[in-house]
Amino acid sequence: MIQDFIIPFVAVGLAELGDKTQLAVLCLASKTKNYLQLILGVMLAFILTDGLAIVLGDYLASLIPLSYIRMISGSVFILFGIITLLRNNREGAKCELKNPFLSGFGIVFVAELGDKTQIASALFATRFNPVLVFFGVIAALFILSMIAVFLGRYVYGRVDKKKVSMIAGTLFILIGAYCLFF
Repeated sequence: MIQDFIIPFVAVGLAELGDKTQLAVLCLASKTKNYLQLILGVMLAFILTDGLAIVLGDYLASLIPLSYIRMISGSVFILFGIITLLRNNREGAKCELKNPFLSGFGIVFVAELGDKTQIASALFATRFNPVLVFFGVIAALFILSMIAVFLGRYVYGRVDKKKVSMIAGTLFILIGAYCLFF
């Protein structure tokens, strides 16, 4: 019974550590002061994507080929990176997110579709109690997202905002390219 929670918690936690999704959360957190809205958007996206994966197994992957999901995900990251860089050049040092909830939700939702942790969540649900798998996965993602927000908050107050925006935009483009080509 406890392994139904612990195994998904540890496996997803390790798989997500340093993953593109957590890097995206860190970047978003470095661009806002409204961390609560950001974490709520991020967690809603995780709950929906990983919750659906657990409930439906790999049903989504059978409807939409993984290659299409990767193309969409990569394109969204690249688009977000370009927008970030263009706003950085146009608006100078201003890099505050207009809506951290929607930004966090959108980026994480798209990034998690077809991601290894979502697929792992679906696979764990076929072997273990789906409710405990869900809580284990969400607990791991929450802890890692809070760490990413905390690190982003640290960066926000100590680094030049124009540099943060430039780094974030570039990182989003690199993550998008990774999604498209690997």
